[in-house]
Amino acid sequence: QVQLVETGGGLVQPGGSLRLSCVASGSIFSIYPMGWYRQAPGKQRELVAGITTSGRTDYGRSVNGRFTISRDNVKNMVYLQMNSLKTEDTAVYYCNTYLSNTNYPWGQGTQVTVSS
Repeated sequence: QVQLVETGGGLVQPGGSLRLSCVASGSIFSIYPMGWYRQAPGKQRELVAGITTSGRTDYGRSVNGRFTISRDNVKNMVYLQMNSLKTEDTAVYYCNTYLSNTNYPWGQGTQVTVSS
C-alpha cells in the first residue's frame, strides 16, 4: 500500500532549472535509501541519483555536478534539484528505493522535457 508520487516536472529550455519532489505514504524514507530514476523514450530506466538515510549522495555520471538530491525523512519526501538542464535530460522521472532489496511499485513519474 506504499504509494510514490512525483511532481515538479514540466517544459524548460536548455540551461534552465527544475525541482522535482517525491512523497511516499508511510515512513519508508526514514529507513531506506532513496533514489531518482529516469526513463527516456526508447531507453531503459536508469539511476540518476541516490541518497542514504544519513544524507550521503551518489550521482549518475551524466548528471554529476548539475543535479542535487536531498531528503526530508520526517516529511517522507525526497527532492531533485536539476540545474543546467540539457535536451538529453528529457525523460520521465521516478523515485524509489536505492541500494535496497525492497522496492515499491513505481509511481506515475513526472515528465521533464528540455527543449528550445
